[in-house]
Amino acid sequence: MKTFLCQIAAMGAAVLAALLAAPAAHAGKTLDAIKARGQVVCGVNTGLAGFAIADAGGKWSGLDVDVCRALAAAVLGDGQKVKYVPLDVPQRFTALQSGEVDVLSRNTTFSLTRDASLGLHQTAVTYYDGQGFIVPTKSKIKNVRQLKGQTVCVQSGTTTEKNLIDYSRANDLDIKPVMFEKIDTATGAYLAGRCIAYTTDASGLASLRSRVPGGAAIHSILPDLISKEPLGPLVRRGDDEWFAVVKWVIYGLVEAEEYGVTQANADQLKASSTHPVVQRILGTSEDTGKLLGLDRDWLLRAVKTTGNYGEIFERNVGPKSALGLPRGLNNLWNKQGLMYAYPIR
Repeated sequence: MKTFLCQIAAMGAAVLAALLAAPAAHAGKTLDAIKARGQVVCGVNTGLAGFAIADAGGKWSGLDVDVCRALAAAVLGDGQKVKYVPLDVPQRFTALQSGEVDVLSRNTTFSLTRDASLGLHQTAVTYYDGQGFIVPTKSKIKNVRQLKGQTVCVQSGTTTEKNLIDYSRANDLDIKPVMFEKIDTATGAYLAGRCIAYTTDASGLASLRSRVPGGAAIHSILPDLISKEPLGPLVRRGDDEWFAVVKWVIYGLVEAEEYGVTQANADQLKASSTHPVVQRILGTSEDTGKLLGLDRDWLLRAVKTTGNYGEIFERNVGPKSALGLPRGLNNLWNKQGLMYAYPIR
């Protein structure tokens, strides 16, 4: 009996030792498929300046696009290895559910219903937004209360539609929604004067205003926000390994900003920094990549490809960009914002 118990104890110790000695993550089916094809398939907006838009030569740019590029750099070593699939609102969730795309990086709001009922995982917030309204400057409308009884263009099948109806009912405004399936049709109707206002996320309003004739001189964005709209990428449920990769690439870009790691200085810091967090971010002191099914330079490559989160924000939507949006809630937590990355350790 004593010999048998000793054998059991020895087997348990061996299993424990094996687990401790092999912390590397299993890659998971999505990550395996991405590596096999050599490309990340990324669902994006059909055209939203600052977030995802293609130029005349077919080159994509925007905050959501940079997330895709950072993922490709981390996983495949090259931020250009991305296939962009432009998706309308009715297509976006089905395309991810069916496996047509690996990740949906398409200015999509995180909500309970979407998290709990679509078979999808919400990863990490890349932009904190809120729903607003744009009106012709000549209308003299200065706040949402002045929209009482007025027509407002809105895209159907979105959280925007529900928010508008709820807000109107709760505040006895009797706003009359004019709904359109496609965003281009909704904005076109507003610009043609079919509605006194158009409503969507405030970032989307800034995007619209940046590309229409007259811009801010002709169109005013009201100061009121009627909702919380945390936007970020989604992935399919059932593949925790890929979920972890997407989430940690985003957190890594935010933490890189917090510790001053930039696109320009990443290589220099890798060679010279003695800061323990910077060393972990850049793979100098620890190989965090093996926990994600990646190599140790995964985050170094992501930062070198897109810059840190602050650089991505400034380039695409910040005060010096065409959209001219303030950092606001999207600033780091230690600068009065909401961007708070889980630690890379």
